[in-house]
Amino acid sequence: MVISMRMAGMMGLTPQSPGEPFRMVAEKHAAASESMFAMAHAASRGASADRVMSAALVPYSRRTRANSRRLTRKS
Repeated sequence: MVISMRMAGMMGLTPQSPGEPFRMVAEKHAAASESMFAMAHAASRGASADRVMSAALVPYSRRTRANSRRLTRKS
Protein backbone atom coordinates (compact mmCIF):
# COMPACT_ATOMS: atom_id res chain seq x y z
CA MET A 1 0.00 0.00 0.00
CA VAL A 2 2.78 2.41 0.94
CA ILE A 3 4.70 1.67 -2.26
CA SER A 4 1.56 2.27 -4.34
CA MET A 5 0.84 5.58 -2.63
CA ARG A 6 4.41 6.77 -3.09
CA MET A 7 4.51 5.69 -6.74
CA ALA A 8 1.24 7.54 -7.39
CA GLY A 9 2.74 10.63 -5.77
CA MET A 10 5.91 10.42 -7.86
CA MET A 11 3.84 10.08 -11.04
CA GLY A 12 1.80 13.14 -10.08
CA LEU A 13 -1.45 11.23 -9.64
CA THR A 14 -1.83 12.21 -5.98
CA PRO A 15 -0.55 15.19 -4.02
CA GLN A 16 2.82 14.62 -2.37
CA SER A 17 4.96 16.79 -0.16
CA PRO A 18 8.12 18.03 -1.90
CA GLY A 19 10.40 16.20 0.53
CA GLU A 20 8.74 12.79 0.21
CA PRO A 21 11.25 11.22 -2.22
CA PHE A 22 14.18 12.28 -0.02
CA ARG A 23 12.37 11.06 3.08
CA MET A 24 11.75 7.70 1.42
CA VAL A 25 15.46 7.18 0.76
CA ALA A 26 16.64 8.56 4.11
CA GLU A 27 14.37 6.33 6.15
CA LYS A 28 15.63 3.25 4.31
CA HIS A 29 19.11 3.94 5.68
CA ALA A 30 17.79 4.44 9.20
CA ALA A 31 15.64 1.30 9.07
CA ALA A 32 18.56 -0.78 7.77
CA SER A 33 20.75 0.48 10.59
CA GLU A 34 18.09 -0.26 13.21
CA SER A 35 17.54 -3.68 11.66
CA MET A 36 21.23 -4.59 11.86
CA PHE A 37 21.35 -3.46 15.49
CA ALA A 38 18.24 -5.51 16.34
CA MET A 39 19.73 -8.59 14.66
CA ALA A 40 23.03 -8.20 16.51
CA HIS A 41 21.23 -7.68 19.81
CA ALA A 42 19.04 -10.76 19.33
CA ALA A 43 21.99 -12.89 18.20
CA SER A 44 24.13 -11.76 21.14
CA ARG A 45 21.38 -12.93 23.49
CA GLY A 46 21.47 -16.39 21.93
CA ALA A 47 18.22 -16.15 19.97
CA SER A 48 17.44 -18.73 17.32
CA ALA A 49 17.86 -17.84 13.65
CA ASP A 50 14.13 -17.30 13.16
CA ARG A 51 14.01 -14.94 16.16
CA VAL A 52 17.01 -13.02 14.82
CA MET A 53 15.27 -12.61 11.46
CA SER A 54 12.03 -11.56 13.17
CA ALA A 55 13.95 -8.93 15.12
CA ALA A 56 15.40 -7.65 11.85
CA LEU A 57 11.92 -7.07 10.41
CA VAL A 58 10.55 -5.07 13.35
CA PRO A 59 12.07 -1.69 12.33
CA TYR A 60 10.73 -2.09 8.78
CA SER A 61 7.27 -3.06 10.02
CA ARG A 62 7.14 -0.10 12.39
CA ARG A 63 8.14 2.36 9.67
CA THR A 64 5.74 0.86 7.13
CA ARG A 65 2.81 1.23 9.55
CA ALA A 66 3.81 4.82 10.32
CA ASN A 67 4.14 5.64 6.60
CA SER A 68 0.78 4.11 5.83
CA ARG A 69 -0.88 6.21 8.54
CA ARG A 70 0.90 9.37 7.41
CA LEU A 71 0.28 8.91 3.69
CA THR A 72 -3.43 8.08 4.10
CA ARG A 73 -4.11 10.94 6.52
CA LYS A 74 -6.31 13.63 5.08
CA SER A 75 -4.46 16.93 4.70
